[in-house]
Amino acid sequence: MLAPVVGFDATIPSMVFGQATDDADNPLYAVEMIALDRRPVSTLSGYEIVPARGREALADADTVIIPGTRMAQVRYDGTFPAELRAAFDLIRPGTRMVSICTGAFALAAAGLLDGRPATTHWNKAADLRRLYPSVLLDEDVLFVDDGDVLTSAGLAAGIDLCLHIIRGDHGTKVANQVAKYCVVPPWRDGGQAQFIDSAVPDSTDTSTSAARNWAAGNLTEPLTVAQLAEHANMSVRTFNRRFREETGDTPALWVRKQRLHRARELLESHDLPIDEVARRSGLVTGANLRHQLRKHLGMSPTRYRRTFGGE
Repeated sequence: MLAPVVGFDATIPSMVFGQATDDADNPLYAVEMIALDRRPVSTLSGYEIVPARGREALADADTVIIPGTRMAQVRYDGTFPAELRAAFDLIRPGTRMVSICTGAFALAAAGLLDGRPATTHWNKAADLRRLYPSVLLDEDVLFVDDGDVLTSAGLAAGIDLCLHIIRGDHGTKVANQVAKYCVVPPWRDGGQAQFIDSAVPDSTDTSTSAARNWAAGNLTEPLTVAQLAEHANMSVRTFNRRFREETGDTPALWVRKQRLHRARELLESHDLPIDEVARRSGLVTGANLRHQLRKHLGMSPTRYRRTFGGE
């Protein structure tokens, strides 16, 4: 934790990873809150957090998570203070580095995001881009997994990233159990673009939600924009505008995400042939399913099933 820390961000890892257990109810992670020293860390929420250990704990960590912070040097000056450099020097090569929200500024200051994809809170993206122009910033996504370095968007997106890490480490079953305990969805579609200065739909206008609900249950249909607009009782032009306002996506992109999400669910929970998974998800062919998974997740359907299968 880097003072002053975002209190909400700081509590996410201990809550989410702390609920991950195996079939015998044994914890799968040992989570500690650490700081540069053992003194209480001030938060932006009016309270302090007493760390369990100081920077020496970094030498033993397999994963280091940096929550959002307003540490002046990394957030506003674009510099890497000596005390933080000394702490980072203790981290072993190959340690998984993770940030939540503006914790990405600390990773950027350390040079760990140079030439790499990353994200942060949409409202702070311009600051990060100005201070650290070498970062390949994408403020539209909920999180970015670049192997040994992972970053999340603001606040609750840290939960999405922690669940993603659990899913990769221990499978979908464990991640879903943690999500259920935390009363959050195990996977959220879309990105933070849907939260960026979007106009609030007028209460007198019709929502696209009915069309979206229908589409989600009929993914094997063609699902053209005209077809969706008809289900929403709107003109195509109005539907396109309203859909973007409500979801942050175009109808075509949203449908593609829904189909990919459905394919992932089928791969995780069923032993269906790849072509059948493609048909049921609306991706039509096994070739298209393979293309979509490789493009968006960097893996084949077989590898995805082996990695994220519920058993």
